[in-house]
Amino acid sequence: MPNFTKAAIKSSFLKLLNERPLKQITVKDIVEDCGINRNSFYYHFSDIPSLIEEIVMGEANRVIDEYPSIDSVESMLNAAMEFARANKRAVMHIYNSANRAVYEQYLWQVCERIVSVYLEKLTEGRSISDSDRKTVVNFYKCVCFGLVNGWVGRGMPKEAEAEMQRICELQAGMVEEMIARCTQDAAQ
Repeated sequence: MPNFTKAAIKSSFLKLLNERPLKQITVKDIVEDCGINRNSFYYHFSDIPSLIEEIVMGEANRVIDEYPSIDSVESMLNAAMEFARANKRAVMHIYNSANRAVYEQYLWQVCERIVSVYLEKLTEGRSISDSDRKTVVNFYKCVCFGLVNGWVGRGMPKEAEAEMQRICELQAGMVEEMIARCTQDAAQ
């Protein structure tokens, strides 16, 4: 039964967060919405920021598990943007609150994982040093994070998605070229 209660708390919070800004949501609002008492809330979460962190990190793990294979930079961006698209108002309320760092931590974690998965696929059977692998992952993680975080910061406009698509087209082959250079360096 505790897992049901915890899930109900998360669900009520996300529902409320999609309706109004974070600063207008209290523990009282959450418990009234899901029909539990305050003690039940505090049994599972110490406060609203801990609830946010659990939801966001749980979502990061879900996205990471859901994308065991990434085949392009565009796929990386789409995976990183999925939660924000599905929960636009909630994400904007978190992003525009004092808890922005929690969302950015989630995004950073997702970007690192999906870039690592993508790079692993591209380097199968190739010799590339750990140092070079980390450098390429770090570079593309920063690119992915910057594009998605900038998109969220602008309010997730549709035209920005078209811009990101164009960036993907323009940079096509760059990661493969970086890997080829790393492979050549490893062979020398």
